[in-house]
Amino acid sequence: MAAGTVLVLAPPSATAAPDDPAAPGQRSVAELLTDLQRLYREAEEATETYNATEERLRRQRADTDRLERELARARLSLHDSRGAAGRLARQQYQNSTDISPYVHLLLARDPQHALDQGHVIGRLARERAETVGRLTGTEERTAHLTRAARKALDTQLTLAARHKKNRDDVHEKLQEVEELLSSLTDDQIDAVAELERTGVDRAQRDLVTSGALAADNREPTREGDRAIRYAVQQLGKPYKWGAEGPDSYDCSGLTSEAWTQAGRPIPRTSQEQWARLPRIPLRDLRPGDLVVYFPEATHVAMYLGGGKIIQAPRPGAEITVSPIASNPILGAVRPDDRPEGARGTARPATHDRQPPQHRTPNGA
Repeated sequence: MAAGTVLVLAPPSATAAPDDPAAPGQRSVAELLTDLQRLYREAEEATETYNATEERLRRQRADTDRLERELARARLSLHDSRGAAGRLARQQYQNSTDISPYVHLLLARDPQHALDQGHVIGRLARERAETVGRLTGTEERTAHLTRAARKALDTQLTLAARHKKNRDDVHEKLQEVEELLSSLTDDQIDAVAELERTGVDRAQRDLVTSGALAADNREPTREGDRAIRYAVQQLGKPYKWGAEGPDSYDCSGLTSEAWTQAGRPIPRTSQEQWARLPRIPLRDLRPGDLVVYFPEATHVAMYLGGGKIIQAPRPGAEITVSPIASNPILGAVRPDDRPEGARGTARPATHDRQPPQHRTPNGA
């Protein structure tokens, strides 16, 4: 993809243009924008699938390592138990006799001494029983851990293969985006960029006038304020799929890392953020909340207030401040689910900064 090629794609319903001439056999500007929207969306969906598999693989590796450590300890314990059992067997062989302990008692010159010996013998018998019990329990635990470790390793190998396939899927989708962009002329890129700007402006205006958006009078919580400050510090850094910082981010990498830095870890992917965090209506949005986009929840951004979000948009773009309606909104979630009384001291002044002006390759 050409460096600096950035299209902040508007919702599909906002991209139609009444006057969209195209030469015979060529796609119209609206069709080109629709194709780019679809490809970018598919690439981001593939990225979030990759991220989800990456998280599962990370957890599975940790689980496999834990089981292998437990298995190593169990095998060491089993070795010790078998050694104790071997010593017990040798003692029993060396001390074996055909004379019953009761006969010993009857024949003893000192019955009290024989009884005392009997107590010792009983204690030794109990110790031997405990030794056998430990050996049996350790063998069972070792066998269980062996099966569990083998299963965990099989799961890890399966996830590793899926992880590779997901990575290949992302590369394939990004290659399609690059091929389409490289096929466009400068005039087509200008026209597509203008159409997307018009669409975003229209979608933002419609959202604001509908009254569905929150009134701009809420402050973030202390954690929300810290998450916002972290996100704002990343402005201008490049989008990179699968990245969680500190030099680059994808969309959910930015939101998850910002909230982790604020002391409130959240799920890694946009889909898990949508599924597991408390949902709130748009009219209740406060700075620091997350806005989730598309029916499949494949994009996420952080709300700044004033109808603005900060986001890592897509490959080829930089982290930027954008209108909240830059993409079709699915809903919003709140990582810091606290009452509004638990606020921070003030909203960062950087919330109101204007987004950088991105330019297409021909300077549009």
